[in-house]
Amino acid sequence: MEAPSPARATHLSSAKRHDADLWRRRYSRRLWITDVLALVWVVFGTQIAWLGVDPVDIAGLPVLSYWALSVALIVLWMWALSLVDSRSERVVGTGTTEYVRVADASLRLFGFVAIAGFLLRIDVARGFLLISLPLGVAVLVVERWLWRQWLVAQRSMGEYSARVLLVGSEQSVAQIAAELSRTPEAGYLVIGACVPSGRSGTAVDGTGIPIIGDVDSVEAATRAVHADTVAVTSTDELPPARVKEISWSLEAGRQHLVLAPSIVDIAGPRIHTRPVSGLPLIHVETPRFTRGQRFIKRGFDVVVSAALLVLLSPVLLLVAIAVKASSRGPVLFTHERIGMNGEPFRMFKFRSMRVGAEAELDALLAAQGTGEIPLFKVQDDPRVTPVGRFIRKYSLDELPQLLNVLGGSMSLVGPRPQIAAEVALYSDAAQRRLLTRPGITGLWQVSGRSTLDWANAVKLDLYYVENWSLLSDISIMTKTIKAVIAPGSGAR
Repeated sequence: MEAPSPARATHLSSAKRHDADLWRRRYSRRLWITDVLALVWVVFGTQIAWLGVDPVDIAGLPVLSYWALSVALIVLWMWALSLVDSRSERVVGTGTTEYVRVADASLRLFGFVAIAGFLLRIDVARGFLLISLPLGVAVLVVERWLWRQWLVAQRSMGEYSARVLLVGSEQSVAQIAAELSRTPEAGYLVIGACVPSGRSGTAVDGTGIPIIGDVDSVEAATRAVHADTVAVTSTDELPPARVKEISWSLEAGRQHLVLAPSIVDIAGPRIHTRPVSGLPLIHVETPRFTRGQRFIKRGFDVVVSAALLVLLSPVLLLVAIAVKASSRGPVLFTHERIGMNGEPFRMFKFRSMRVGAEAELDALLAAQGTGEIPLFKVQDDPRVTPVGRFIRKYSLDELPQLLNVLGGSMSLVGPRPQIAAEVALYSDAAQRRLLTRPGITGLWQVSGRSTLDWANAVKLDLYYVENWSLLSDISIMTKTIKAVIAPGSGAR
């Protein structure tokens, strides 16, 4: 086959760049259109609901009606959303930054309107503003969330993502690639790597990532694979001057340089960048719960668990009757578990096994060869009753633990409590699971339930313990509800 001429190759490269840029512009345009529609509905809807459809002049500014004010408010609102880059590809798809920017721009706009009205002595109907602001923020966030679900679905298929070239040692490339593959919704699609050995035509050991060249051929490799993002995964082989040269070679506004530190599983609130003498120092805060955080978490647990006990009391009664009628033995099963700081407590569950099932555990674990792993799960457990299998699948057996939450020995969200024999097998890292109250649900439960192995379960639990926030608790509980309603094959 005849090789393409230089002019033809340049044209193909330009076409690829155009395709890579097209999704960003297209997605931003869609957000812009739906933002306008959402604000038109909110602002004009609030005006009509509060003031009616007849033209009403603004007190202190008789030449301007509320219809004109609503148009101006929508224009200014859209301008504010653009000023904070709320539609940038760097913030859409994952994290809370997009939503924070939407709320921040909205609050600043209404603050400006309020101050301008006060200084100019323009009396705008307070109800109109007080309803428009929270309703507008809520509608915008919901609209952005709906678009995010669509974007995540596209990115799971490799679309609408940045094309990433990894640069660094093979070990660091493999590590960063594995982390990026866990969260495709972030929009980073690894398409190649440049490593010190430069074994072009082969793949990074243990991965399917093709090696495009060595660390001195990053510019050529970027053009060859049409990458729009270069991620430096380690700098042992790249002196500062070389990293700077790579950044100079990238096309401003279209291609990006990312420095990926070797530390992983650290959430945004604990990371602060501080430039010192030209060095971008990354500060990682020590994980800790402040008194305020503990108060908020405990208050949230008490209020929500009490409300759930009241709302779910009919379900609790029905499950209790089913357990009692289906097999002999008590309705509730109590068992000693290890809680925060290694303190034992009695955990409540609806009984899902036959009486005396605990005495059979060691033999069953030995039979399947998992007695040395601190996650005592028996596959196809023969001790589970038919009713027990049903309530386990839908997590109904866990509902009495709301009493544990109310009493303070557990939390709604946290690492799952384990028995003393499992805790005795903990590594030093796993011991950090005990720094917070155990929970009814947790990050690893909504990330795979029984299908996850112990190593991944610990990794997710430690991420939760070291990066807690109230929003993460609410997010996990929301995902738990979805997992309970549609448990899938991972529920046992």
